[in-house]
Amino acid sequence: MQDLLEVRPAPGTDYRARSRFRTVGLTLGFVGVALAMATLINGIAAGVLAGRSGEEVTVGRLAAWSFGLATTAFGTIKFGIAVILVGILAQLWIRVEAVKWSLPALRRAAGAGETIVPGTVETPYGRATVSISAPRPLLIHRMARALWAPMLAMGAMAVLAGFILSLVQTSNVGADDALATSQEAWVAGLQFLGEGFLLSGVSFLLGTILGSLRKGGGEVQESLGVGVRTLDMPLTAKLFVGLMALGLMVEVFQFVAYAVVATFDDAGTIASSFAWLGPVREAGLGVLLSGIVLALATIGKALGFQFSRIVEIVSTGS
Repeated sequence: MQDLLEVRPAPGTDYRARSRFRTVGLTLGFVGVALAMATLINGIAAGVLAGRSGEEVTVGRLAAWSFGLATTAFGTIKFGIAVILVGILAQLWIRVEAVKWSLPALRRAAGAGETIVPGTVETPYGRATVSISAPRPLLIHRMARALWAPMLAMGAMAVLAGFILSLVQTSNVGADDALATSQEAWVAGLQFLGEGFLLSGVSFLLGTILGSLRKGGGEVQESLGVGVRTLDMPLTAKLFVGLMALGLMVEVFQFVAYAVVATFDDAGTIASSFAWLGPVREAGLGVLLSGIVLALATIGKALGFQFSRIVEIVSTGS
């Protein structure tokens, strides 16, 4: 699976060719939106029946499978985002090879006897390290390449398992309410753990994009024989890693807490637990999403740095 993220294009590859990852990702996004619309329609139906006497069981059953379907819809969209990010990585390496081929023709002749002095320099985008060869991947980049696929797989399985359990829960509403309540706790815990894994997979893919930008930019500079300037990890990248880890830990905690609540018998204790666990699980996803925002900001900064470096090479030759 890791090789999928660094497939070098064959000679003559048309960079304008439509990416199959884009098509699959957009399809998954459409399916997710369709499932969310089905949930909306179901919610409207439940709202109409809620004002009628004798429809309590029907409303409860509609709410049971609707929760599972809504979370599955969000998970499907997140998986579609991940697929599109894989396509972006494939396109990134096409661009790297294209720049390697075209940049020498644009580059101004360098001064004779130019030597490369390793060290650090200040740039408009922050401190950068100068080296002779392209930098080796950082630990976080190696982790991201190894873990993105397992995270997405576990997330998809957890969300799907929770949805199936929500259908089972639906049949128990009105027939065995205690069992249905226990299953409700498992559904929420499983599906939000899955959502956390999916967002972590997306985060790891963004980390892989950052690692690929770092490596690809270094390869381009090394191929020209100039000093390889690599932007030091900015604060936004460090915060991104911390928020991703914190958000995933929150989602693991809510899953364990829901599993414990599933064993409770007292209705008051269960209601109290559900009341505070709901915001906790949402907060975990919020932390993960905040980290993703920082990752995107870091990608923007890395692209700006590399563009400025290309302009410098073209204009000065070094």
